[in-house]
Amino acid sequence: MRNIIVKVHSSKANLKKKDQLAWKIAEIASDKAKINKDAVEMVINRIIDNASVAIASFNRKPVLSARQMALAHPRKTGANVFGLNSKIKVDCEWAAWANGTAVRELDYHDTFLAADYSHPGDNIPAILAVAQQKGCSGIDLIKGILTGYEVQVNLVKGICLHEHKIDHIAHLGPSVAAGLGSLLKLNTDKIYQSVQQALHITVSTRQSRKGEISSWKAFAPAHAGKLAIESVDRCMRGEGAPSPIYEGEDSVIAYVLSGPNKKYIVPLPKVNEPKKAILETYTKEHSAEYQSQALIDLARSLNKKITNLSDINKIIIETSHHTHYVIGTGANDPQKMDPYASRETLDHSIMYIFAVALEDGSWHHVKSYTPQRARRKSTVKLWRKIVTRENKKWTKKYHDKDPKKKCFGGKVIIKMKNGSSISEEINVADAHPAGKRPFGRKEYINKFKTLTDGIISKKESARFLKVVQNLKNLKSKDLKGLNVEVMPKIKRLSKSSKGIF
Repeated sequence: MRNIIVKVHSSKANLKKKDQLAWKIAEIASDKAKINKDAVEMVINRIIDNASVAIASFNRKPVLSARQMALAHPRKTGANVFGLNSKIKVDCEWAAWANGTAVRELDYHDTFLAADYSHPGDNIPAILAVAQQKGCSGIDLIKGILTGYEVQVNLVKGICLHEHKIDHIAHLGPSVAAGLGSLLKLNTDKIYQSVQQALHITVSTRQSRKGEISSWKAFAPAHAGKLAIESVDRCMRGEGAPSPIYEGEDSVIAYVLSGPNKKYIVPLPKVNEPKKAILETYTKEHSAEYQSQALIDLARSLNKKITNLSDINKIIIETSHHTHYVIGTGANDPQKMDPYASRETLDHSIMYIFAVALEDGSWHHVKSYTPQRARRKSTVKLWRKIVTRENKKWTKKYHDKDPKKKCFGGKVIIKMKNGSSISEEINVADAHPAGKRPFGRKEYINKFKTLTDGIISKKESARFLKVVQNLKNLKSKDLKGLNVEVMPKIKRLSKSSKGIF
């Protein structure tokens, strides 16, 4: 690996292409790096994981809306839409829109946390859609996905968007563009221009994850993927982009992020070094914000130790800066304590999540979010006894540069009415690579079968799992096999809505 220093340069300095971050990203996207065997296996895991959550969300309203928009753009040699027969094809950018929304809707796929947040699995829908439309092979797809992960993970390590209230899809646009460059074997200059265009048009604010969170949270990464596809298309036709997009005196670092005096350090592999960043990412066992995963596991454990929850006087969760200020009481969002809040808001409230997991001793991607569940009197009462606090120890663990030492948990102190207290802590979620029950292929398959049960047939489940695990050997005609079709009775539950398309 190498550390790239990124800072603002005046226009007079005429910063050379080869010294720009976008060019260095493009260099690794266009290199001839060997494929790491473990990384390939993780690509397969991630495709299985994405399919799991996409199919489970098939008839949720944002997914339905996105799918109907996509179906208004049919194409004979296009890409597939998750859940539909593979004979149905649409323009790849619209497939990316529909499938990206389906993957993101339940907040239930993979994550990587460092200086900023990310869900690197958001790279896959756009890269897969283009691969299907352009007749790419399984190996091409693997290379594209590995590049997408590599770029996003390392941007997340080096550049914090959150402190400037910029949504994390600003790292996703460039990563998808780079991944598409690898997939399509584009030259370095075309990828360089694509990365710049994609960043320029995917900068948006974090209001999408603040206050009253709407369904845009599900659409946002799909939007970035769609825009990245369009950026690559333009650059393949010879168009350029605002440049230098990171280092320019009026560009992203100068006026969106920390300003002209800031130096960022972004790690990137050397040219032709195998891309293994995907191995640093981790999936979710529970459908909720990643920083709640470990605390859900802790709540499940505590459920067995507290006989009467009404005897609780107060619950204090000591955790990292990010957890406290994003999904804790430090966010100062009254909506996070509101029983009438949207599902999207509730899954960003650790107070709500911990209360439900503590009461139920479990977590469910549908049942734990129903209006009836959120408004249960005992839950609301317990919910409002919970506060979060930042503890510097947990913030330091959160930012540890060693992936094996990085922690996303916290310490829970439960004060009882009789004056006694219970105190327990957890470093990482049980499903984390360093957790009690790390996810492997068996767990990914089990998650897929659990989430798709009653939605797809057993025959379809077996077919998909066989195809995806043979990813390295798939020919262009085989990539449609990575689509999963739901049963007819599930399709009949889809309700149409009207728009412009």
